[in-house]
Amino acid sequence: MSLDLPRAEARTETRGRAASPAADEIRQRLEHARSTRLAQLKALDESGQSSDDHLTSTQKEAIKRVLAEIDEAFARVDDGTYGACLGCGKAVPPERLEILPHTRHCVACQRRAN
Repeated sequence: MSLDLPRAEARTETRGRAASPAADEIRQRLEHARSTRLAQLKALDESGQSSDDHLTSTQKEAIKRVLAEIDEAFARVDDGTYGACLGCGKAVPPERLEILPHTRHCVACQRRAN
């Protein structure tokens, strides 16, 4: 299974145009990542722990940051830039995108960012 997505195929279904199978698969991965994070937020809310609790608050902030990254990844699928590292412009390895479909950087650029 390849996550390589040529720029022209990255367009999603818009006004009658069908999305490519690769874009559909990427969107499914992103939707799964989103639903997982939303379930985590819900579990934290239902845990009965106070929102003032530092650990709970930190966890919620981290999950919300990932949700924002997922939304950004959907936008990159739409504009044809999904899979390209925002740091160096090179292709992010498909294996990395399988594990972190919302990632913005290749491993080397991510290390430099941390």
